[in-house]
Amino acid sequence: MPDRYIKRSLEPVIRRAVKEFPAVVLTGPRQSGKTTLLKHLFGKRYRYVSLEPPDIRMAATEDPRGFVEMYPPPVIFDEVQYAPDLLPYIKEKIDAARERYGRYLITGSQNLLLMERVTESLAGRAAMLRLLPLARREAEGCPQKKLPWEIRRPVHEKKAVSPKELWKGFLRGGYPELAVHPKRDITLWHSSYIQAYLERDLRSLRQVGDLTQFQNFLRALAARSAQLLRLSDLSRDLGIAVNTAKAWLSVLEATYQIIVLRPYFANVGKRLVKTPKVYFTDVGTLCYLAGLRDPEHAASGPMGGAIFETAAVSEIFKTLIHRGVDPQIYFWRTSAGTEVDIVVESAGRLVPLEIKLTSTPRPAMAKSLETFREDFMDKAAPGYVLHTGDIRLPLAAGVTALPFADL
Repeated sequence: MPDRYIKRSLEPVIRRAVKEFPAVVLTGPRQSGKTTLLKHLFGKRYRYVSLEPPDIRMAATEDPRGFVEMYPPPVIFDEVQYAPDLLPYIKEKIDAARERYGRYLITGSQNLLLMERVTESLAGRAAMLRLLPLARREAEGCPQKKLPWEIRRPVHEKKAVSPKELWKGFLRGGYPELAVHPKRDITLWHSSYIQAYLERDLRSLRQVGDLTQFQNFLRALAARSAQLLRLSDLSRDLGIAVNTAKAWLSVLEATYQIIVLRPYFANVGKRLVKTPKVYFTDVGTLCYLAGLRDPEHAASGPMGGAIFETAAVSEIFKTLIHRGVDPQIYFWRTSAGTEVDIVVESAGRLVPLEIKLTSTPRPAMAKSLETFREDFMDKAAPGYVLHTGDIRLPLAAGVTALPFADL
């Protein structure tokens, strides 16, 4: 029996891109559903060629022009990072008939080197899209659901989610395979995923030599999730050079494993913190690296707040990426210590969000949002205190308590 297909928010964006560009390049982490999505949408009309098997890879590498000739469009070339030499010959084919759209669909799971090659060869000829693990709205069957601040008259979700279900979902994460197979052992799955990621993706990226040390770096980063990331402290703790830590961080960002949140700057006459914060793109990966195996420990342990904040950042980030846009997400923190966890730039305004690990939101929790709104005045949109409970209520002027399930 074929696996259940989960509708993705990116579908309308890809359909449009295929009508407007000669090629579409879809990148994202391994196992995020790129191949499944393209086969589902275009499998009947497009020939499918995976470049991962060694014999196919060799044929593509030894005679790239002949290989491109052998598979005329419309064609899906999957995992093109294994044969990047094809790209100049695909460009040649595109240039011979620039007005014909939707001819090549190309996927890749390593952004770093792949993007250099794609930019060299297909600039102006390809739509560049990203597919990350499932956002909750996709897993729940409403892929086009708007974010709360985009709705004129927000409707409180009728379906309450119990805290236990919420935390079970966090531990599981958003990779499609785990959503389609709910009985799959998540610890085993995440362990195999990290191993495959380390062995296959990182071996071919030039910045990573010592895999054991890199694995320690991953775990140390997980322990610092949702905190200000001081690379000098991290590298000192691990006994590695700051430049090595910097290079490894850029590898993780480029392979879509982490989201680096940078502070929001505007000239409001305050001294602001310049250090970024780091989140794992998949909250399940974070829980696995932090050694958490059951919902109660995750919720009540020292990482509870960081996990909940990661889930919120990740949901907003994935929702925006899957619309084909570049997310403008920041945090705000003054040197005096006033902080807003997430600031989202939306429709020319700034939406501030505080993330609170509680089911009982109180007016005192709106304090930093009120300060932010006073500082930014007309530029600030109404703010939200995101919590684990199921009530939606006003906490202050322009600040609403919002259940995570409504995000």
